[in-house]
Amino acid sequence: MILSTGNILLVGSILLFAGIVAGKVSGRFGTPMLLLFLVVGMLFGTDGVGIEFDNFESTQFVGMIALSVILFSGGMDTSLGDIRPVIKEGVILATLGVLLTALLTGCFIYLVGGWFGLNVPFPVALLIAAVMSSTDSASVFAILRSKKQGLSQNIRPLLELESGSNDPMAYILTVMLIQVATGTEEGSAWQVVLTFLKQMGIGALSGYLLAELAARIINRINIGNKSLYSTLLLSLVFFTYSFTDLVGGNGYLAVYIAGIVMGNKKLSYKRTLSTFFDGVTWLFQIVMFLMLGLLVNPHELIDIAPAGLLIGIFMIAVARPLAVLISLLPSGKKFTRKAKAYISWVGLRGAAPILFATYPKLAGLDPDNTIFNIVFFITIISLLVQGTTVSSMAEVLGVSARSPEQGFDIDLPDEIKADLTEVEVTEDNNEGKTLKEITLPEKTLIMMIRREGRYIIPNGSTVLKKGDLLLLISEDAQEHSTEIQREGKFALWRHIKDFIKS
Repeated sequence: MILSTGNILLVGSILLFAGIVAGKVSGRFGTPMLLLFLVVGMLFGTDGVGIEFDNFESTQFVGMIALSVILFSGGMDTSLGDIRPVIKEGVILATLGVLLTALLTGCFIYLVGGWFGLNVPFPVALLIAAVMSSTDSASVFAILRSKKQGLSQNIRPLLELESGSNDPMAYILTVMLIQVATGTEEGSAWQVVLTFLKQMGIGALSGYLLAELAARIINRINIGNKSLYSTLLLSLVFFTYSFTDLVGGNGYLAVYIAGIVMGNKKLSYKRTLSTFFDGVTWLFQIVMFLMLGLLVNPHELIDIAPAGLLIGIFMIAVARPLAVLISLLPSGKKFTRKAKAYISWVGLRGAAPILFATYPKLAGLDPDNTIFNIVFFITIISLLVQGTTVSSMAEVLGVSARSPEQGFDIDLPDEIKADLTEVEVTEDNNEGKTLKEITLPEKTLIMMIRREGRYIIPNGSTVLKKGDLLLLISEDAQEHSTEIQREGKFALWRHIKDFIKS
């Protein structure tokens, strides 16, 4: 079946439905949903139902849009308070870690590739490795959050920060190595370094400044229809990516930083915006994985399976662990050896490496789809082996922790000038006390308690237990405290916690 304007909507709707059903079924078997989306795409492709789809240009364009939305949404869900203790380690893993993974894997491909008929020049070997060098944000975000896996030693925010910010490094390496392999790269190694610094610097600065501008626009504009705020923010995300790319920066880094900045600001209709982006992110993830699956002819994977399996094992067992070990040396004893082993294990490959594999194809370096098929095969191995063992490896390595109590998912209308804060009860903050024995900040009340999945409307005699999640409502930080007014909502949160502990 050849896709045409007459049947693309019908086929697309069937693919979406099949992908969602497959994702639902995957939960019962512990299989990552994103792997099932890839499989559904393959089943509907040439070797399956018979849909003929080989449009790499369209896939690359859709993937670029999807990755921008995924990174922005992941940034919005990232709390600065969570990642602040691991920012240094996250940045090192996202840059040096990616570079080391690419170098080690590239050398391995160059040295042993001939055993399996993969005789390629060293720049091409490095290019194949660079395409696969980053952990995939879509996979890491989706798997960690769907499994609600609690992790000790700040491992989870580190993994999410790394996966959200290392795609730009892999993208830059891929583009530069394509230029080297095709003979279009000009200048010395120093110019390559300067180009990298320019892309990262402009990307970071552009993402921050445009996020500040976007927040002002959303908070000050009066559209009248709150549903249009989501469309407005989506347009600002695409503008951030394209404008940053236009001025020579890295658009992927820009949208991720923009997401972090905006996610930690008070925005009009923030709950509506978050809900919208959660849905849109899943839609783009499904569409991207389905399209990538359609590009692959499963029978072609048989020929590259030996090489793909060997390279995949090397990346999982050697390259990634060494890259993590070296990258985390400056952190000293901040992470235990078992924690580092777990960070190495959750180096998931996913849509981003497959998407980046379309760049060598369109540059004429992969006429028979060998590079694309190898990357696709290794991604499947990674999702199948690493993705299905995220929780079990945490238990084996002793880094598993109780998953934080799920939040209340409550937001207040903008016209109500108040702040909602969630605080967890621990052994150190009034466990065993009744509410009337606690002194709260002025103009602050405990609205509700979530305990083991149940919601409790409290009164003065309610006894607090370890693990309780308290929902507190407090008069707007701008109204009732000079200190809080100066420092914002994070100070409000600390202020409330100090009162509860006292």
